[in-house]
Amino acid sequence: MLIIQRESTDPFFNIATEEFLVKTLEEPCFMLWQNTPSVIMGKHQNPLKEVNIAFLNQKQIPIIRRISGGGTVYHDLGNLNYSFIDMGKADSLVNFAKYSQPILDLLQSLEVDAKLVGKSDLKINDRKFSGNASHVYRNKVLHHGTLLFNSNLKVLNESIKINKNNITDKAVNSNRSVVGNISDYLSTPMTISDFKSKLFQHIQNIFPEAKVTNLNKTQISEIQRLADEKYKTWEWNFGYGPKYTIKSNYKIQDKDSDFQIVIAKGFIQSITCSSPLNSIWEEAINSMIGLQHQEEIIKQHLYDNGLGHVKNSILEVLF
Repeated sequence: MLIIQRESTDPFFNIATEEFLVKTLEEPCFMLWQNTPSVIMGKHQNPLKEVNIAFLNQKQIPIIRRISGGGTVYHDLGNLNYSFIDMGKADSLVNFAKYSQPILDLLQSLEVDAKLVGKSDLKINDRKFSGNASHVYRNKVLHHGTLLFNSNLKVLNESIKINKNNITDKAVNSNRSVVGNISDYLSTPMTISDFKSKLFQHIQNIFPEAKVTNLNKTQISEIQRLADEKYKTWEWNFGYGPKYTIKSNYKIQDKDSDFQIVIAKGFIQSITCSSPLNSIWEEAINSMIGLQHQEEIIKQHLYDNGLGHVKNSILEVLF
């Protein structure tokens, strides 16, 4: 058993670390780590349905797709993440109760009545403080979870606010819950560093034979390459998601027009309209087939093709 100390707070590097380690380690491990503000979504989710993209862009908070399933979570330095990588038989790898129990035991020792509710949520007084997810790779499992300790819940709630109800797809939707911070339930105040130390020591007590170690230079280099080539790319974070359809209504020359836009692998596949379009709209719509469904790219495309004067109208239809 390894206990790997993680100092980086770069969310791209940290999410890449989990994929790299679950694919390369040949012994179990445990890790605690933190990210600067970021939104981490499940592998099979559609970011347009899960997050407030305008708010995240304004605050420069990145959206990152992870390799495990489940719902969208918010990370900041008031949140502590934990990860187990374990080995076993294929039919017994995913076990939310097993990997959540050390967290619950520590909180109970601190007189916090935390419980596993449903399949994967950890709650205190019906307030969720931890979401958990798993990813199976061959005979290995990555189990990880969040631990809201003293996160900025206002930013959290604004970041994952759903503001799209005109999208249909087969993506996994997040189960929305009222959230709370662990620190609000502690009888004796402590910092997140204190809590991290207590959890670290608790894991060492459970696994006294564990070796405490750090990532080596080769691992760090390979993880950074994975972060750069995969986790920082639009293709992974937005383009990987499932095919989806946007339905929108827009008034053109005082006439309501219903649009249907189909996006596959992040690219506009088709745009249809219930009403005949004038030549300018026809030209604009036809020219966008095959483009990335990405606002900045579409804006630039319209400017480059002399269609900047209909930019705002087109964007309202497409987004």
